[in-house]
Amino acid sequence: MTCCYDTVVFDLDGTLIESHEGIFRSLMYALGEMGCASPGEQDMRRFIGPPLQRSFVDVLGMSEEDARRATEIYRSRYKDKCLEESAVYTGIPELLARLKRCGAVLAVATGKPQGMTDKILQHFRLAEYFSCIVGTDEKTVTNDKSRLIERVLAGREGRTVMIGDTRFDRQGAKDCGIAFVGAGYGYGTPEELGADEGVPVAADVNGLLALLLEDAPVPRGVFITVEGLDGCGKTTQMNALEQALKRFGYDVLRTREPGGCPVSEKIRDIVLDRGHPEMLPMTEALLYASARAQHVGQIILPALKKGRLVLCDRYVDSSIAYQGGGRMLGMDRVADINAYATGGLLPDISVYLDAGVSAALERRFGVGGADRIEMEPSEFHTRVSDAFEKLIQNQSSRYLVVDARADAESVTRECFKKVMDKLRVMEGVSSFG
Repeated sequence: MTCCYDTVVFDLDGTLIESHEGIFRSLMYALGEMGCASPGEQDMRRFIGPPLQRSFVDVLGMSEEDARRATEIYRSRYKDKCLEESAVYTGIPELLARLKRCGAVLAVATGKPQGMTDKILQHFRLAEYFSCIVGTDEKTVTNDKSRLIERVLAGREGRTVMIGDTRFDRQGAKDCGIAFVGAGYGYGTPEELGADEGVPVAADVNGLLALLLEDAPVPRGVFITVEGLDGCGKTTQMNALEQALKRFGYDVLRTREPGGCPVSEKIRDIVLDRGHPEMLPMTEALLYASARAQHVGQIILPALKKGRLVLCDRYVDSSIAYQGGGRMLGMDRVADINAYATGGLLPDISVYLDAGVSAALERRFGVGGADRIEMEPSEFHTRVSDAFEKLIQNQSSRYLVVDARADAESVTRECFKKVMDKLRVMEGVSSFG
């Protein structure tokens, strides 16, 4: 696998970052403060790409003085809201990681102010991919993209390409004598990107990857599981982790065990049903393994083969802890059963939410509606906790332990940071902060 270019220069908005929500809301806010009517969507989209102050003049016909004032109002809101109202395009982290592994030099050239550019790229953990990041100063009103590209190219040689979504990106690449590839998933039209003139335009990030990399097979995706005692806060943290990973550009498939597909969901209903107190421990273990075999074959493996990130609520480790430890069937025995059921598939990353036995049980029973497993006595859950501790000691390279006794927001921050650090290491990029 080789990159078609030595240096790849990216625009920001509409190419790396899906930013229209924050831009549009800040634009409407500024116009409201100025007492101006909001433009139609087509005119709103014209604000993405060129310098903001110039767009107030060119698109809305403002005077230079009013345009400066509108720009100040816009930025006062945007700087506070841009991060929560933006997201990374799905697939961008994987694209950047693969380009770097091929030896390409990556850079950013954007008309967005330098400070805001740095803030956005650092927040979304993308800054670490780039050797050079070039934005504008706060007073820039020109839309000359070529000057920004020239700053990136200073002293560099070899094949270079500009990736962007507007005519300004295309013209800047032409003026600098470098290749151009249109980000057709962004905010420009295929016509302005030159699709009808033979300019390559990618419909999505996967299409962009195919244009930049030769012989680029789809890499295996990442398998992440979240484990812990009942009541540790898994549902809350699964929700937060799923949303954050998607905003940071990962193609996430969320699933659960037991369950995740129709056959496995039917087994879930049986194994957790409080009406089956007579169920033998080995029956329980085999039912879990059967549900897992179907889940892995039908859902998890196909998603990983497509390069997706699979986020699963519980997996093999739960069986080893609950049936091997809690039911005292033996951890090795249950591990062997599940190795056969899954073909030996283990997670790349396992997050363990450590809440402690007493705190976890107190939380779980406070919710009500406990299932057959959750109704077991505290001694059972203590054995489960001990089994998880042994698993973590023996599988420390894939386990990320998070203190789940803190408030939910603190747990979310720690969980996401540890997962992102691990992902970046796996992608060959040094961890951030």
